[in-house]
Amino acid sequence: MKTFVPKPADIQRKWYLVDAEGQVFGRVASQVASILRGKNKPIYTPNTDTGDFVVIINADKIVLTGKKLDQKFYYHHSGYAGGLKQTSFRKLLADKPEFALRRAVEGMLPKGPLGRKMAKKLRVYAGSEYVEVAQQPELIQLDRTARGGKE
Repeated sequence: MKTFVPKPADIQRKWYLVDAEGQVFGRVASQVASILRGKNKPIYTPNTDTGDFVVIINADKIVLTGKKLDQKFYYHHSGYAGGLKQTSFRKLLADKPEFALRRAVEGMLPKGPLGRKMAKKLRVYAGSEYVEVAQQPELIQLDRTARGGKE
């Protein structure tokens, strides 16, 4: 039996809409990353981009568990001595909620050209308005208990 390798003509891409209001940050990110990779399809292949497009709305109304709002920090370096900058998650969520969710999802995708190609299929919006209305994205409810855990 030959191994099935999906060709670009075999891949049917769909558009999904995810409402992040009241959802847990990490669970949304992990499930969206799985959809972008195509792990929800029977033709999933690790070295091929078989994933779908995902539009996330209400990124500013996402929820973090525990004390992460004040204890979680994002770091970046300017390249100069003493140039380490840190931003608390509370400030980042107030200023750029799209960036926080996008960065979390991109961190769960493969590194390199394949991961960058998958990341281009992600759209994140702070409010409930989005541009991709013409694509008629299908609203999906994400599993609140990621990976079958208890809640």
